[in-house]
Amino acid sequence: MDDSATPRGASGHTAPARPTLAAVARAAGVAASTASLAFSGSGPVSEETRARVLAVAASMGYDGPDPRARSLRRGRSGVIGVVMDERLSDAFRDPVNVLTLDGIAEVAGEAGASLLLVRSPLDDERGMGPLVDAPMDAVVLVGCNVRVDPAVAVLRRRGIPVVAIEADDIEGAVPIQLDNREGSRRAATFLRDLGHTDVTVVTLPLDATHQLGPISDARFAAGAAFTTMERLRGVRGVFPSCVAIEAGGSSVEAGRVAGESLFGPGGTRPTAVIAQSDLLAVGVISSALEHGLRVPEDVSVVGFDGIHVDDSLLHRSPIRQLTTLVQPFVQKGQAAARAALAMLEGDAPSGASFRSELRVGDTTAPPRA
Repeated sequence: MDDSATPRGASGHTAPARPTLAAVARAAGVAASTASLAFSGSGPVSEETRARVLAVAASMGYDGPDPRARSLRRGRSGVIGVVMDERLSDAFRDPVNVLTLDGIAEVAGEAGASLLLVRSPLDDERGMGPLVDAPMDAVVLVGCNVRVDPAVAVLRRRGIPVVAIEADDIEGAVPIQLDNREGSRRAATFLRDLGHTDVTVVTLPLDATHQLGPISDARFAAGAAFTTMERLRGVRGVFPSCVAIEAGGSSVEAGRVAGESLFGPGGTRPTAVIAQSDLLAVGVISSALEHGLRVPEDVSVVGFDGIHVDDSLLHRSPIRQLTTLVQPFVQKGQAAARAALAMLEGDAPSGASFRSELRVGDTTAPPRA
């Protein structure tokens, strides 16, 4: 997002302040990241929303991001790259990624920096293409795992500062962490205190292969996804022998598929399920309801994220709110952007650690006798 300095005329008098992208976004009733994508002409923005943003911008006299961003040091592009560790077409289906990007966009926009969404290496047949030559002053990695090591090596050779959101230790990168392990441990402890002993975990993918089904010891040992493994370690700190089912991604449909293996014919039917995202939790609940089970009377379900859930199957049930771990997505993005900007200004960047909070809804209860 670009907001420029207040220009001065030849007489030295201050000219009227140039409208900012943040102001346009507020007037259009959208997030700053959505307004930026509307101007770029790409990304998951509907034509209706794009037209509204552009119309509001025109009425305010704002003709697009100003490349003369004032707050970044001279000679730089004024661009912060955001690298998603999955294909962009998939990344924007997950509200967590969108809300994190909103946090990055808010801070970057206020500083006059632009954002560049960089395709994951998975999207690029040439491998590291965009990371090699894209004009960027700093990079924020979102949803990291060990597959980004080659990308980090490229960025390090270019001398580009790196901020990593929820990643294993990456040399030279500023970490922005979430208590994935401890948060999951709290959720598991909550279920144990309710009396549950038969708990299954439905996990996010362990690596880029997106395998489906039970996670063996060998599969876990070979896992690459930091967040997935940390959340599973947290649950197994309370239920060491709990079954774990790997889902194909963070989506309602992936949760339904995992739920089918639990509640369908021949399923193990645990008394409680911990899903590693709220979207997965909604899918698991939908599958349970489709098989005639009641939530939470027959099976309790806990999610992770704290997003707004809007699923038709849940609306046709008495369920109104998930029991879930609420994470501060926007604040994570803001902290990442502040660290990136600090490095660009030559200041010492600060990492950050955030805590999730257990919010008890109406999808958990003691197991049936």
